Amino acid sequence: MPESFDVIVIGAGPGGYVCAIRAAQLGLKVACVEKRATLGGTCLNVGCIPSKALLQSSEHFEEAKHKLAEHGVLFDGVKLDLAKMQARKGEVVTANVKGVEFLFKKNKVTWLKGAGRIVAAPGGAGQGSPGKVEVAGETYETKTIVVATGSESTPLRGVEVDEAQVVTSTGALELPKVPGHLVVIGGGVIGLELGSVWRRLGAEVTVIEFLDRLVPGMDNEVAKLLERTLSKQGLKFRLKSKVTGAVKSAEGVTLTVEPAAGGAAEEVKADVVLLAIGRRPHTEGLGLAEAGVEMDERGRVKTDAHFATNVPGIYAIGDVIAGAMLAHKAEDEGVALAEILAGQKGHVNYAAIPGVIYTWPEVASVGATEEELKAAGIAYKSGKFPFTANGRARAMGDLDGFVKILADAKTDRVLGAHMLGPDVGTLIAEISLAIEFGASSEDVARTCHAHPTLNEVVKEAALAVEGRALHI
Repeated sequence: MPESFDVIVIGAGPGGYVCAIRAAQLGLKVACVEKRATLGGTCLNVGCIPSKALLQSSEHFEEAKHKLAEHGVLFDGVKLDLAKMQARKGEVVTANVKGVEFLFKKNKVTWLKGAGRIVAAPGGAGQGSPGKVEVAGETYETKTIVVATGSESTPLRGVEVDEAQVVTSTGALELPKVPGHLVVIGGGVIGLELGSVWRRLGAEVTVIEFLDRLVPGMDNEVAKLLERTLSKQGLKFRLKSKVTGAVKSAEGVTLTVEPAAGGAAEEVKADVVLLAIGRRPHTEGLGLAEAGVEMDERGRVKTDAHFATNVPGIYAIGDVIAGAMLAHKAEDEGVALAEILAGQKGHVNYAAIPGVIYTWPEVASVGATEEELKAAGIAYKSGKFPFTANGRARAMGDLDGFVKILADAKTDRVLGAHMLGPDVGTLIAEISLAIEFGASSEDVARTCHAHPTLNEVVKEAALAVEGRALHI
């Protein structure tokens, strides 16, 4: 007789493994399916964690070569050991994925190794009958199936990926040498982060973006400043341009680039091309269509407010459903769903989910942008404060950027915040918390912030909402 579970989660990325752990904590018998040799999904293996390891290492290299002399720290002949840097990245990844494996054992989550496929929906063969999931030739029964299979790099017609000369983020993390010229197709988060890594390590980097701006969806003022800041660091941008072909040779890759609005094409030569135009849900081979699960026009699994699909007993979370493709969004959904399955009242406040770009300076955002508030006809107030007026930022030598807080014009409730500056990926949490608890800008402004800290910029921006910033 097949082994049975209360819940089988397909996919062990941040959404899947967190959902599995939380469901087990709540007393359910849980299995999690993962086809990789290690747990953690794209994020821990070939995404968030290894990219941040390389970003950190490349920042240290950049500091040693160009910045530390200002602090009186002098080096003679700084050299790059890329093999050592890549090895350290591997150690960071291994520690993280082993940590998830430990958590599975601690919480008694069964790891089903292999690719999962739904062969029967819960209740499909009769009232109250269990669903069935096939993994590596074995069939397992379950009351509930959770699809958490994440996403994959979106392809581009005419640009064939080989993960050597034309790479996705996966290949860009494993380059054996610094390319002479890296061309990044796509001016979004992934392209800018990995472009920053290889620029710091010595590559010439050109970013080609179809739109007239970087990071669509982010606050427009922040996006413009980010472009200027990265340009000063040596990245080159070709906006309103599209890549229509790529020809590989022993000498490199020749791209055909055309104006987005139409016009004469030209050739751009690169040693390596990074394709980073976005990601799409990974749902192939799961048996969703056969189970009758509805998908939307973008290939995402349709769900209701409680993550349920149209097929009773089948749920979905993370990158395979609508919303931002963020690891922490998937984690929150995983926790909420696990609590719902255990009879509790799980919920996700999507207005309080931050987004971060880990360039340096960092970019962070939460809640509504000014553009969104204007489009919705919502009256708002804005307060902005620059890092140039912050003592800790000046001591660090990181003066680029600002914090902007948006509040309702009548109630003063915080509606959003948008930041560019040092460590704003950490600073944004304060405003996420403010939005979660319905705080006003005055609440933030009247909260005592330690001095001297970068956090004081958040306080001053909150004060600036009412025109009463103290240090500018």
